[in-house]
Amino acid sequence: MFDTIEQKPDKKLLLAILALTLFGWIMSSSASVGHFGTFSFAFKQGVFILLGVVTGVVILKLPLSFFKKHSLLVFGLTLFLLFLVFIPGIGAGKINGAYRWIDLGLFNFQPSEMMKVVMILFMANFLVEQEEHITKSLKGFFGALFIVGLSGALTIAETDLGATIIITVTALIMVFIAGSYVKELFYIGATILSGFAIFVYFNPARWNRVISFWTNDLWGKDGVYQTKQALLGIARGDWFGTGLGSGIQKYTKLPEPHTDMIFAITGEELGIAGMLFILLSFAYILTKGFKIAAKASKDGRKYSYYVAYGICSWFAMQISVNIAMNIGLMPIKGFTLPLISYGGSSMIFTIIALALLLRIDMENRADYSKRRSYV
Repeated sequence: MFDTIEQKPDKKLLLAILALTLFGWIMSSSASVGHFGTFSFAFKQGVFILLGVVTGVVILKLPLSFFKKHSLLVFGLTLFLLFLVFIPGIGAGKINGAYRWIDLGLFNFQPSEMMKVVMILFMANFLVEQEEHITKSLKGFFGALFIVGLSGALTIAETDLGATIIITVTALIMVFIAGSYVKELFYIGATILSGFAIFVYFNPARWNRVISFWTNDLWGKDGVYQTKQALLGIARGDWFGTGLGSGIQKYTKLPEPHTDMIFAITGEELGIAGMLFILLSFAYILTKGFKIAAKASKDGRKYSYYVAYGICSWFAMQISVNIAMNIGLMPIKGFTLPLISYGGSSMIFTIIALALLLRIDMENRADYSKRRSYV
């Protein structure tokens, strides 16, 4: 199962990931201590990071072929876990209007975060196995849509629209780079977007959130409260911030300062300098990630190519949406900022995804004789 490989993880990429993780732990701790008045969230996040790192170290010792071989089994298991959130006594029940968690006692586990990684691993295997059908007929294309639909049906039932969008769009991007029919992909994409629009329209709370954001004067009495408070915090921070722990928006002004709105808290306490650190760190990680994907493709290792590209596409979308929410470009939605926001399942599976990316890079740099055995 484990594979001996002489290559070590890319030091610069690994350092960027670890630095951003540590930075995120500090910022989420500052936000949670201020908001809740307790260090328990900071402690839990430290435990989640440790669990993610330990799992990541194990993943670095496994070849990508291991994940390819077991992708169907893990995909089936994850679908089952998505179903379990609805079972009384197993699921954590309705929290903030949604069924998304399994109660594990010490913390709540969110299967949709697991699906973000698992969908990439399984879809990559499907695209490799069905390459001829994907590029030459509609059989493979509709097979891919069926896979996405299985996941989407369950995450929509949980009312987890954010995860549904991320998982669906990531999978469709992977289908696109595999050489699928562009016209059909466009039609299906438009249909899915229309479906999301209908879902939002018939949910009064979601529809009101969208309408109020686009139609109300932000700074008027009916302006979007969270967006306004996030921007006020960022404005207070100026270039170098009010100082770590000195922000005031996290106390009562922002309801989710340690998760969705962590970028605004960073802007208030560490200023533009802190926000630039996050942006430039993510830019470096994503640039390296897409280069890793391109190298795997050049070597003809398509499974590794699809996995790396899928991970980078997922990260690019989620980072962009979260930051856009925080700076007032989009309505507020439940999108965490990878490595920065508080969240056990999110943190663990983000680290797992980055460990997969590091492993692909290690296989890219292996000796040619060894590299031929990789997928």
